[in-house]
This record gives sequence, structure tokens and C-alpha cells, in this order.
Amino acid sequence: MSIALNAGVSGLKAFQTMLDVSGNNIANLDTTAYKSSNVTFAELYSQTISSASGATANTGGTNSVQVGTGVGLASISNNVTQGDISSTNNNLDCAIDGEGYFVVNDGGQDLYTRAGTFTVDEDGYMVDSTTGYRVQRTGETGEAQGFQTVGSSDIVIPYDSIIEPNATSSVTMSGNLSKSDTLETTQTQVLGSNYTFTTDGSTAATASTTLGALYNASTSSTSGTWENCTFTINGIDRDTGSAITTHTISTLDSTDTVQDLLDEIETAFGTDVTATMSNGKIIVTDNTSGYSLLDVDIAFSHATATLDMPAYFEITTVGGEEVQSTSISVYDSAGEEYTLSGAYVRTDTANSWDFVITSVVATNGTEVYDLAMGDTRRVSGLTFSATDGSYAGTTDTESITIAFTSDISAAITLDFGSEGSFDGLTQVAGESTAVASDQDGYASGSLSSVAIDSSGNIVGTFSNGAKLNIATLQLAIFNNPSGLDRVSQNLYTTSANSGIAIETSAGVGGAGNVKGSSLEGSNVELADEYVTLIQAQNGYQANARTIQVANDVLKELTNLIR
Repeated sequence: MSIALNAGVSGLKAFQTMLDVSGNNIANLDTTAYKSSNVTFAELYSQTISSASGATANTGGTNSVQVGTGVGLASISNNVTQGDISSTNNNLDCAIDGEGYFVVNDGGQDLYTRAGTFTVDEDGYMVDSTTGYRVQRTGETGEAQGFQTVGSSDIVIPYDSIIEPNATSSVTMSGNLSKSDTLETTQTQVLGSNYTFTTDGSTAATASTTLGALYNASTSSTSGTWENCTFTINGIDRDTGSAITTHTISTLDSTDTVQDLLDEIETAFGTDVTATMSNGKIIVTDNTSGYSLLDVDIAFSHATATLDMPAYFEITTVGGEEVQSTSISVYDSAGEEYTLSGAYVRTDTANSWDFVITSVVATNGTEVYDLAMGDTRRVSGLTFSATDGSYAGTTDTESITIAFTSDISAAITLDFGSEGSFDGLTQVAGESTAVASDQDGYASGSLSSVAIDSSGNIVGTFSNGAKLNIATLQLAIFNNPSGLDRVSQNLYTTSANSGIAIETSAGVGGAGNVKGSSLEGSNVELADEYVTLIQAQNGYQANARTIQVANDVLKELTNLIR
């Protein structure tokens, strides 16, 4: 009879625990990233009344006769399935879509959580908003820029820092170059000198201004005039891309006019061009519209006199039947902003385009890139050529060197896409949309906002428009995440059966991706918990009835003895 009483009591205890666990689950229905618990029971030791016997020649065997002594708690396991993810308005909130845990440190040990309710404390550290424990990072992201401290895994959000300027080293080109579109009117190539001629430092010179009256003219002659000077005109032929024959003029002197020099430019190109003066700049216009490789270079020499000449000619209008212009800001290492502009122009050869750099402030020359699109309509070859007298240029180079006014030279790579791939320029039917879409330089700036991307990178947006990775969130995965021990405030710690924490980052080694401005909800299923409550209540009542019946039997036995 005592067995029935003990079994009933064990049942009461077991179902009371079941009720406690379910009640705790319901209480945490809206707790961020809460993981529900499940109860499992196991039979207690069974008392053997008689042991089993084997069969004999004349009789069969018999089974053991056993009476169970009740029920016990087998386990309370963590249900680690993912809860629903919802968006929030906090840029530092984040959730894990998949496996893994965020890592925080309480100053003595690492703890683990799925609740990414993070904020920044007064010292600039990224912390768990509930406990103040510091969020941990992985890798070296942000160390080179001084955002993070080498040797420390704590994350600093550097709102008070100023980033140094970064010189542009790469410009990304993308978009389509139309296979069939043409302009309504074929453009004529026009060049303009980068230098403005004046008479007094501000008043633009005209074609009738004498060379000696130019503001930049100087001489050691007491008469204020000079002669026996030499003008040298070089350039690129519009059709062949070959250097023209050097045209040397030794008949001009300080009494001749700018118009005389313009006439010599026309002579140098065999009347293929028209040279004029506009607002103090020499303008050279191709006499034939359409695709053109025209370029000009002028030099002056004299034993004693000096006369500044243009360092180069910018292409103000690109000649061709199909021209797509683009421009983008670039930066030197001091953070000074310049405009890199250019144009894509279809050549007279099938599937061939030029990218012509039309204007870079204080550039050292005009550069041309040959883009062979190929029959696959993708970039199939790149050839560089410069205005050094040879249009053929060097082979397969993609960088230019710009001499900025700050006397800082910078090599900039133009990325037109991988050869044979669609990751850059294309040539298909439709409009031309090719542009310079991105560059990696920026001026100095301060941090204005942060966000978290899917790789767990904390991305800072700065006042100069630059976006830099400040740090990368550390994630931890476990061989047995159900074996983690719970501590308060949505935190877990390792146990003997969870396995050690494996440090990783989002999307690596089986870890899930991070969703910024989001939080994971509780995985409690309320309908299931209601069913569990009913089961716990019924089980408790049934075991109570067992105790009641056993007690009634004992009372009846007592009455018989009386």
C-alpha cells in the first residue's frame, strides 16, 4: 500500500514541476528571444516481486513480476528553435536569423544571449541595455582606423572621432553602353586649354592680344620685346590616333598676336581643325563631326623670355555618334575634392568604345581607355593610351595618375568590370546608362550614425558621406546549444554538456545572419502551453485520487483490525 502512496506523491511532484515550467513559459510569452522549456518524465525504480524464469522441457518460462514505485523528472530541456523576428526603430538592435549567440562580457567571463537589445554607454562602449555587459567583437575590423583597441574585444562606437581623409584609389564603372542607339546630331570634338590667358591677371586675352602683352609673358630685354623664340605644336591625329608631325615655329615674336599662334595650330593639323579664342582659353574644334582621337599640346622656349602655355587640353565636347557622359567626385590624400569627368564614345570599330577622361582638375593630361566589348556584350579587353604621341599605349593597364593642385599625385584605378563577366559594363540594346557609380575616397568627417548589416558589421556613416565598418559582432555557436545553462536577464553560460563556445561571425561556420534594427521574439507557443496546463492539471488530479484511494483502503484495513 505504501507503494501506491509513494507513487502518487511522486506523480504530484512531477506534475507540479510540469505546471511550474509551463507557467514560466507563459510568463515569458513576450520576453525578447526567450527559449521555452519542455519537461519529460521517467519511471522510477521498479520493485521486483519475483524474477523471470526460463522455459523447461515440460513448462514455459515466466516473466518477472515487478511493481513500479512512481515517476520522476527525467529532464527539463531548452527548446532552441528560433522565434519570430520583428523590426524596431533602434539601429543597434539586432537579431540572429539562424544559429548562434551574441557574446557579452561581465568583466570576468563571457556570457551568451539571443537578445540583441544593445546600446552605447557614457564611455562609448556598446553594451547590453539590460545588464550593461560589454558586447564583444571578432577580427580586426576597425583597428586600422583607430576605432577599436588592439587586444581588446570590447566594441567602441566612436561618435567623438574624426576620420582622416582618404585619397581615391578606385572608381567603379557600371551600366550599359547601347548597342544600337545614336545621338540625334553627331557630336564634334572640341578641346579647350586648361590655362586661361589674361592681360592683367584677370582680364581675358583675345585673339588680337599680342603675345608680349600677355600677363604671363616675361623677358630680360630692356626693350620689353623678344624674338627668336620657338613654339612647338604636337598632337594626335583625329582618325589614326598617331602623333602628328611636330610643327615648330620660329617666326613668331612678342609683337605677334594670339591669332597668329591660332593660325599655326591650324597649320600643324593640316587645316583639319579650327583654332579660336574664347574667354581667354584656346579652343580647338575638329572640322569633321563624329568619332575623333584629336588632342593638342603646345610648348614655348626662348633663351631668356618665358611664356606660360597650357599644360594640357581638356575635351569639352566628345565627338561621336553615341556618347555617354559621366562624372564623379574624387579626393586627394588631404581630402581636397576634385571632379573626374569622362565620356564613353562608340568608335568606328564594331563592339569597341573609348572611355575618354575629359576633365580632371589639375590633371597631367588627357587619357583614353579602349574598351573591347566583344560579341558577348561584356568587357573583353582593356587597353590604356595617353597623349604621349602613341595612341596604342601600354597593354591591359587600368590606372591613371592625376597630379592634383596640392602637389599630391594619386594613382586611380578605373574598374570597368571583369573581362567576360557581367559585373561591370554591358553592351545590349536599349539606352546607354553607363556611369561612374562609386569611388573609395572621402574627405575628413565625424561619425553621424551607425547600422548593423547582415554580416554583423557595425557600419558607420560619417558626415562626409563615407561608410566604414567600425567593428564586427562576435557570434558563438555550440555543439549542443540545448545544454547551455540559463542565468538571469536572457543570458546563458556554458555547461559540461553544451560544448565550448566556438567563436565566429555571422554567416560563417554555420552561424546565421544578423538582421539589424530587429529583435527576436519568444518562441513560446501559447496553444501548446494551454494543452500542457490541462495535462498537468489532469495528471495532478489523477495522482491525488491515487493517494485518496490508498488512504481509504488503509482506513478500511484499520476498521477491520478494530
